Amino acid sequence: MLTLCAREITHAYGNHEVFRDFSIEVAAGETVGLVGPSGCGKSTCARILAGLEAPQSGTVEFCGTDIAGMNGSGYEVFRRSVQMIFQDPAGSFNPVRTIGQSISAVLRLAGVPKAEHRAVLVEALQKAGLQDEILSRYPDQISGGQAQRAGIVRGLLISPSVMILDEPTSALDVSVQAQILHLLKEVQRERGISYVFISHDTAVVSFMADRVVRL
Repeated sequence: MLTLCAREITHAYGNHEVFRDFSIEVAAGETVGLVGPSGCGKSTCARILAGLEAPQSGTVEFCGTDIAGMNGSGYEVFRRSVQMIFQDPAGSFNPVRTIGQSISAVLRLAGVPKAEHRAVLVEALQKAGLQDEILSRYPDQISGGQAQRAGIVRGLLISPSVMILDEPTSALDVSVQAQILHLLKEVQRERGISYVFISHDTAVVSFMADRVVRL
């Protein structure tokens, strides 16, 4: 069953066409590697798949439904089901809020009682190899590896069916890269989640992806 797909999408910024008539399909529990040369529009494609930008033509479908035609409740389900992990892990957190405050915002949106937030967060962090002391720290007080793990924890808290990972390990050293990749593999085995994995590193893509699509 296809979970997420883009059909013949085209996008441009002004007179600069980024890509034309690009299609990609992601099945349940599958990891699709998205590769291509620098500047080909991989990050733009990721944002379109996540619903953060709209293509100028073509469609993005979630579970067979065009997201452009979704009503309020349907689009809310899509936004919860498809989460994006950005290349700059620390930059994806609000610099004036602690990591705990930023991640707790997801639990509030999910309707988790405030009294349960800390217990839920501590359990999730431990599974990702993080100590609960990180909750009181600000983004500039933690390492890139810690920030990326925290970003993954935040994305997983609402149990998405798809995660779009835009160069999630490119800013990390090799040992931390390996830890993050194994964490993602473990999560996929446990939850059956689908990944769109974007990277310029062919070895990383080969390790993660079931198949590869070139933009």
